[in-house]
Formats: sequence, structure tokens, C-alpha cells
Amino acid sequence: MGFQLGTIGALSLSVVSSVSIVICNKALISTLRFSFATTLTSWHLLVTFCSLHAALWLKLFEHKPFDARAVMGFGILNGISIGLLNLSLGFNSVGFYQMTKLAIIPCTVLLETIFFKKRFSRNIQFSLAILLLGVGIATITDLQLNALGFTLSLLAIVTTCVAQIMTNTIQKKFKVSSTQLLYQSCPYQAVVLVFSGPFLDALLTNQNVFAFNYTPHVLGFIILSCLLSVSVNFSTFLVIGKTSPVTYQVLGHLKTCLVLAFGYILLHDPFSWRNIFGIAVAMVGMILYSYVCTMETQNKVNDSSSQLPQVESESDPLIEVENGGKISDKDLNA
Repeated sequence: MGFQLGTIGALSLSVVSSVSIVICNKALISTLRFSFATTLTSWHLLVTFCSLHAALWLKLFEHKPFDARAVMGFGILNGISIGLLNLSLGFNSVGFYQMTKLAIIPCTVLLETIFFKKRFSRNIQFSLAILLLGVGIATITDLQLNALGFTLSLLAIVTTCVAQIMTNTIQKKFKVSSTQLLYQSCPYQAVVLVFSGPFLDALLTNQNVFAFNYTPHVLGFIILSCLLSVSVNFSTFLVIGKTSPVTYQVLGHLKTCLVLAFGYILLHDPFSWRNIFGIAVAMVGMILYSYVCTMETQNKVNDSSSQLPQVESESDPLIEVENGGKISDKDLNA
């Protein structure tokens, strides 16, 4: 029960913080014309690192160093994936960019199946198909394709999938919390984007981030965006650590639908029956996926519990699940 409540809390935090920051950034970019997304992301990571450093100083969590090469490689890969996603949006139509985001789920499933020998049941596959269909209907408008945009999208998909799988794998292998991993990897992600951000933004917008007119209104929204990013970055690592990269991507598409809905309600964005129908289909897929995952995980826990009297062991399988132990790798990624 404690594990389930922790997971629900992580999922809720991720949804609320992500939807909030998207609305904030939309106002910043669309209304205030601050369109330097990659540079803004680098500031997000710097603020997140400073916040975690303050939390460490206050002893709110324990610093746990582990394999430095793994942390460095993971942090740099994460930074590169963010930059590639921004480039993909810049060199592709919005419709093709949405296709790129949709492709992350099947790519993650494929990589986990090939390299980690994980098996996804037909019920899981069916619910994911419904979810992707709904998000596609709600978000995809046009599919203009060009060679450079396609290459960037392909690289963005692969790096994002690998980075998210690494998040889950590293937390379990080295037994580190989401906070500990985020604290150690943040500087590497920030360095990649601090140096590449202004260049990428200038390439995409033909503007200089350092020459922008930073009014008090703009600065206020930038500060709010940076503060919200702390919660977003933390909840991302928390969700992937407690569930799986696939579940995190499913949650991401739910957030896309919520952003569309909030954009219509709060910002009066253009909306159509196609958007409404797509969101409804996606929600059905999301609910079905959550139900199937819960049932399959519960069945595995029950099977483990029923076999407990026949196995001589000093540990409790239920406690192992909560602490990310022996059976959690399979159970949480079903």
C-alpha cells in the first residue's frame, strides 16, 4: 500500500507540475515572445541543481556517490536528447514532431524487449495502441517531411529512449533515489545545454538570447518557470524510478491531452471535435493501461506471496517490492 501511494503521489506531482510549466512557458513564448527554449531549459537545470544543493546542505537527503562514468554519460546523454528534441521541433512541422513523441513509446518497448528481455502482454500492447491512436487524433495536424528533420527526429527518439531506460536501470542497479541521481547528473545536463543552448536557439529563431529585452514581466515568468522546473525534473526521475520508462511516456501523453484541454479552457486556444474525440480515446487507453498494469503487478505479487512458504528466505517479497528489491524490476516494468 505504501508503494502504491508513493507511486500515485509521484504520478500526480508529475502531471500537476508539467501541466503548470507548459502553461507558464506557453505564456512566456507565445505572449511575451521569449522563444529561447533550449537556453531556458539550461536555466531550469541550473536552478534545479542549486535547489538540490540547498536541500543537501539542509540534510533533506543523503549524497550517495557511485560510478562517475555512468553519471557523466547519463547526464550528457540527457542533455543531448533535450537539444535534439528542440531541434526536431525547429526543423519539422508540429505534426511530425508529435509523431516523433509518439514513436518514443514503441521504440522504448522494442529496446527493452531486445536488450532486457522484457515481455509486454497483449493487453498492455492493446492499451498502448489505443492511447497512441487517441493522442495522434488529438494532436497530429500535418506531416511535412524533410531529410534533416527526419534525421534529427530519429536521433531524438533513440537518445530519449536510452536516457529514460538508463534512469530506471541506474536507480535500481546502484540503489540510488531519484533525488540522488538528479543531483549528480544535473550539472552535466546543464553544461551541455548552457553551451549549446544559445547557439541552437539562434539557429532556430534567428535571434540572440543575450540581446532580448528582459522586462520585469518576462523575468517574473522566467523565474516562475525555473521554480516549476525543479518539481518537473524531480518528478520525472521519481516516476521513472518507481514505475518504468514506458509508463512515464504514457503519462507524458496524458499530460499532452491535459495541456490541450487547459489551453482551450484557460487560454481559449482553437479546439475542434477532433481534439475532443482524440483526448477521449487517449483517456480510455490511459485508464486501460493503468488497470492492466495494476492487475498484472498485483497478480505477480500474489503469486510471490503464495510461494513464500515453500521458499526459505529471510526477506519478505512484499518489502522487496517496496524497496526496489529482487522482484521489483519485473513487477514495476510489466
